[in-house]
Amino acid sequence: MNEVAVNYLYTYSRHVDEHDLCRLEMRAFFNQDTYENFILNNVCIDPSRSPFMRERLDVLIMCDSVSEITEYVSTFSDEGQTFLIRCLNTIPLGDTPKLSHPNRRKIERDIGMAMSGEADLDNPDILYGVVQIGNRYLFGYLTESVAVWNLHVKKPEMYSTALSTRVARAVSNIAVPHPKGVKAIDPCCGIGNVLVEALSMGIDMDGRDINPLAVLGSRKNIAHFGLTGDVTPGPIEEAPGHYDAAIIDMPYNLYTHVTREQQASILQSARTLTDKLVIVTIESMDDLLIDSGFEIVDRCIAKKAHFEREVVVCR
Repeated sequence: MNEVAVNYLYTYSRHVDEHDLCRLEMRAFFNQDTYENFILNNVCIDPSRSPFMRERLDVLIMCDSVSEITEYVSTFSDEGQTFLIRCLNTIPLGDTPKLSHPNRRKIERDIGMAMSGEADLDNPDILYGVVQIGNRYLFGYLTESVAVWNLHVKKPEMYSTALSTRVARAVSNIAVPHPKGVKAIDPCCGIGNVLVEALSMGIDMDGRDINPLAVLGSRKNIAHFGLTGDVTPGPIEEAPGHYDAAIIDMPYNLYTHVTREQQASILQSARTLTDKLVIVTIESMDDLLIDSGFEIVDRCIAKKAHFEREVVVCR
């Protein structure tokens, strides 16, 4: 039996087109990634932040059998709090196959019967999770993801070319994985898809756009969801101050007539504006990034059907 001081298990659900973007977000959060649909790490992240996370298990014990878990939980004191236990093996996890419904219920019952206190299937005070990974069993406190980004899909103002809420949320996490003390900006924010996702996660992010109508649309979208953020009109070249991180979505060649020289000007201005840049682009901009003084540190392709965007992380 191994009691764990600090350790977290995260499970993931992602479409095949999202694998690379999901792994880039993993690297931002945890400084590691995996091909598997789960990850063990000692960094604590709210699973509702990620569009890919299903849940987080705060691991209390890692052992070889369910009976060891029942022995462990039998020592819990009854403090009048109700509980519920959920087995997480509702999907295959790596090489561990999905457990049948009867097997999951049996594991939950065996552990629950060993605990003092009262179970509550509807509104428990404490939610526990148990999962089998290979030949090991993990048990601990369970936090389930809430897909709050789904509430942001329909906005008062929308562009067909704007980033989807899922991509915008993931890109916000890649730019600012740990928001405490970080000030960020989206200096080409459009109607504010990135801003809405960032602000909804407690990321301190300003917005700016050269198009005053886009600024009004962004402000309207932010207010629609009860969020507060500063969005100002003007080109990035005139943006004041300095930021820890910036996000720029640049799908220019498909939808506008912005030249390579103008793109270069945006990136050169970004270099003086921020220490970290996450750029989303439909074409390679490595030469412009390097010429602007950025170092490319990570990247991935974000796919949607036959349409691809490249997400590039620079410092």
